[in-house]
Amino acid sequence: MVKKPIYSITPFTLLDYPNHTACILWFAGCNMRCGYCYNPEIVNGKGKVGFDEVLVFLRKRKNLLDGVVFSGGECTMHRDLPWYASEVKRLGMKVKIDTNGSRPHVLENLIDEGLVDYVALDFKALPEDFESITKSDLFVPFKESLEVLMGLNVPFEVRTTVHSELINAEKVLKMAAYLHELGYKGKYFLQHFVGDKETIRKLPPSKKPKTETTAYAGLEMVWRN
Repeated sequence: MVKKPIYSITPFTLLDYPNHTACILWFAGCNMRCGYCYNPEIVNGKGKVGFDEVLVFLRKRKNLLDGVVFSGGECTMHRDLPWYASEVKRLGMKVKIDTNGSRPHVLENLIDEGLVDYVALDFKALPEDFESITKSDLFVPFKESLEVLMGLNVPFEVRTTVHSELINAEKVLKMAAYLHELGYKGKYFLQHFVGDKETIRKLPPSKKPKTETTAYAGLEMVWRN
């Protein structure tokens, strides 16, 4: 068991788990290196907080928090994630997973075991841009994760961080079309990059692309900022 999987804890958020009060556990390490990533210290760093410390923290906040967000980094890389999730559920709290979709089998097992209540899946890019943006060859696992989520009964969302230097308006619309072709129905959340923190790669300022509303039945594009 990794003794200290957590880089840090955000003790309270109203923004990261829809309609719930929550805290965020930032898991150390990631298998992607997206240039616009806001968390280089988490991606490249090591854990500082053990899960025993997390449980002490959560027990003190049982009446304040509805849920716990497992984020990072990439939380599904951690072998003991099912145990972590089960301990949170034992406290009567919900579990939200933020993931890049690179470990579909982990995601599927967590859902099958009833250990996840909500998933936020990051759609980094289309196949032709995926490697240049993420510095990984993990598009196929991402697609498998999307298909897993569409086939199972767990609430989830798909979201994309948009930096105009990497993903322009045309590519955003192509990404929406890709989701539609796969049969995704729901909201497709777009998050415009805001360059107020250190990132993995030094990038120029981003201009929010102007995108038209898609005409796909059952799929709605929504800017979060």
